[in-house]
Amino acid sequence: MDKPPPAGAARMSMVSAFVPIWMLTAVGYAACRWGLLGEAAAAVLGRFVFHLAMPSALFLALSRMPLSGFAGRPLLAFAISTATVVGVGWVAASWLFGHTSGERPIWGMAAGYVNSANLGIPIATQVIGNVSFLAEVLLLQVLVVTPVILIALDRHSDPAGWVRVGRIASLPVRNPVILASLLGVACSATGLHLPSTASASLTLLSGAAVPAALVALGASLHRTGPSRVEPTQPAELAVLTALKLVAQPVIAYAAGLALHLSAPQLLAVVVCAGLPTAQNTFIYSQEYGVGETVANRAVVATTTLSLATLAAAAALLR
Repeated sequence: MDKPPPAGAARMSMVSAFVPIWMLTAVGYAACRWGLLGEAAAAVLGRFVFHLAMPSALFLALSRMPLSGFAGRPLLAFAISTATVVGVGWVAASWLFGHTSGERPIWGMAAGYVNSANLGIPIATQVIGNVSFLAEVLLLQVLVVTPVILIALDRHSDPAGWVRVGRIASLPVRNPVILASLLGVACSATGLHLPSTASASLTLLSGAAVPAALVALGASLHRTGPSRVEPTQPAELAVLTALKLVAQPVIAYAAGLALHLSAPQLLAVVVCAGLPTAQNTFIYSQEYGVGETVANRAVVATTTLSLATLAAAAALLR
């Protein structure tokens, strides 16, 4: 693992990594408030990201990612923290706040699905020194956590609320996120490369995924007229934020100690576990029409507060 940069430089670079996220979210809010994009802006942008831009980005990332040489123990420590926090969030949604079965997966995702791409990459580069472990985190989330979340959401969308084998088997065909991920892994495993024109087109499309998702997130924060969902209770947001920014990195740290990770490995695991909620949480909630308010509030709150918690974790573990 490369030597991380000095603490002062890392803190400044961490701040600069957050600024575009805050700015694009604010742009989306302002554009919706001023009526520049129309009342359906958040929904249209969300569907564009879910069906076109995000699948392109996932396909390209996974097709270019080697599938060998995983760091087993660090990834296990991260997986333990993710499974624990997602599970607690899933259960707390119904036990503490009485949410329906469709909202539980969104709660679990908001509690434990980290922003490993647009925010994780610059932070990992500056704090850890490289992005090799972050790439493994991305694979874990895309290939393991995402299918679980989407299967649960798909079950909620079934009229009878059943888990149907046929629907699960056809999910990769019906869901562009899973289909693109599987195709990307297949290309990586077989060494298949797309023609340059196709690759260039997907690269252009994938470049829109993060900015469009953030603009959609900002637009969703402005509601014209009565909202079709109940406002998020402060207690809900407090629990989700604590699970994401405190519980997950603490569990990752404890698991890392139990697995006898080295100091650089422990730093990588804790920093990646302490990343804020991914904006994919909002995109999925919007696509399936459940938990939109809690998803967008969780993304905004954890992204804002994680600057402080990540800096504290990095300083303590150095």
